Amino acid sequence: MVTVTTVLKAVSLFVAEVISSITDWFQTKPVWADLKILEDTELKTTGGGKHKAKTLWEKTGAVVTVEAAELSSLNSQLQDLEVPLIAVVKENLGKELDCFKKYFLGKVYVDQKKNFYGPQVRWMCLSMFLRIGVWRNIWRAYRRGFWGNLRGEGLVLGGVFVIGPGDQGILLEHREKEFGDKVNMLAVLRAARKIQNSNAFG
Repeated sequence: MVTVTTVLKAVSLFVAEVISSITDWFQTKPVWADLKILEDTELKTTGGGKHKAKTLWEKTGAVVTVEAAELSSLNSQLQDLEVPLIAVVKENLGKELDCFKKYFLGKVYVDQKKNFYGPQVRWMCLSMFLRIGVWRNIWRAYRRGFWGNLRGEGLVLGGVFVIGPGDQGILLEHREKEFGDKVNMLAVLRAARKIQNSNAFG
């Protein structure tokens, strides 16, 4: 027997999907990354040091997360694969980066030119706050104690890269569709294992 609650849930899901489809029209479509631009990007450490991004993965490959702290859950598995986990953020405002580093187990770098957010930087329009998924992700972040940055350029969408050493190139590229849109963790591990296989047989 169909209850009123079941009907209301179904209607709510339908309305949420319609709203998501409409807001998709206003969102800039992602342009896939240019490896050469990423390699030449100058990244700064939180202590003020500078690195060419290529040096972070040219020998071992790397998993590079742009703003997302959740990938720390894979840190021990990536360590077993000898693949470093790196975070790239666009700015260091107040104590927000310190807060991020509490939840992220890898090294953190600042990309002031936002090359890892491009080639075309994508913003989450205000209409995106009509999406149910955005509010779920905000609530989840709040419960974990991590608000992120809604000051400055806090509405810029991030993503995740798995980049292999040498000529192996970008093995996985995930671009957020909305705030908190998570990459598939198993896909990240599969791509990271390709790095290990390449190192073992290359």
